[in-house]
Amino acid sequence: MERQTLAPSSSSSSSSSPPTEDAWVNTYQRLLPQLQSLTLPHKSIIPISISRVNQVDAARLDIEMSAMLKEQLVKVFSLMKPGLLFQYEPELDAFLEFLIWRFSIWVDKPTPGNALMNLRYRDERAIEARGKVRTGLEGPGLTVAQKIWYCVATVGGQYIWSRLQSFSAFRRWGDSEQRSLARRAWFFIQRIEGFYKAASLSNLLIFLYTGRYRSLIERALQARLVYASPNMNRAVSFEYMNRQLVWNEFSEMLLLLLPLLNSSSIKNFLRPFSKDKSSSSAGDEALCPICQANPTIPFLALPCQHRYCYYCLQTRCSASPSFRCSRCSEPVIAMQRHGG
Repeated sequence: MERQTLAPSSSSSSSSSPPTEDAWVNTYQRLLPQLQSLTLPHKSIIPISISRVNQVDAARLDIEMSAMLKEQLVKVFSLMKPGLLFQYEPELDAFLEFLIWRFSIWVDKPTPGNALMNLRYRDERAIEARGKVRTGLEGPGLTVAQKIWYCVATVGGQYIWSRLQSFSAFRRWGDSEQRSLARRAWFFIQRIEGFYKAASLSNLLIFLYTGRYRSLIERALQARLVYASPNMNRAVSFEYMNRQLVWNEFSEMLLLLLPLLNSSSIKNFLRPFSKDKSSSSAGDEALCPICQANPTIPFLALPCQHRYCYYCLQTRCSASPSFRCSRCSEPVIAMQRHGG
């Protein structure tokens, strides 16, 4: 009986067919929603930190770009009345800031500094609402309202504040009577400025800790700087900076050494190598070799008999007892008034 019962079971196991090839795929697709419901609530957001150096450098580059544009614009009005452009300097700064905003942020493009540092603005509110897993690369740009408020704060706010400060300083509100309205307005302006500086300092400390929102305007609008391209590295060429540093050091060295050099001895040393022989003409003989002007009180250097101004010759002889004539390099042992 046992053999009879085991025979059908062995025959049924041998006759059963293997599962189809798409059985695993169908099973995975059927269980995928359940797996996602179990894993997503426990999945934490992966923060991607934006380099603080990039953000600070971008702000500095934007300032330098505004300064370059302002310098070029000032050259256009260089032939006008002196001091005319100084009266409208706040308007000029606001105009340049508006141009940069119009052709960068308003058209969803990064500012020149942000473009060089591979950064762009992102609406952080949309990212928080979506609840994405990755932060720092994806996300939409600023909305129209954010762009307009950014222009109002950066362009209009800075212009109004600079004009208010210059107007209050010109009207001397701080020197008014103790209980006058102008003095109260002056103290109110000073307190607002102090509060703004304290808030900016707090925002800077928070920015250094978190790496988000480098200014109060960005924090108020929730406009965060993120990377524009994930595959672009921060590569800044320091070749121009090196050349600038070398030239600055060289110019400072010249400013230090030139006052210590004797100009007359250098001229006498370089005179044989000069191609212009007009200095030995009769017209130049009548001029003072130091100031290159007609001597008002002419004096002669003895024993070479060359004419000098009294002040030029006296100061050189007093400064250096071994003074040599600038024309013939002979030692000057005395001086005599011309015609005396």
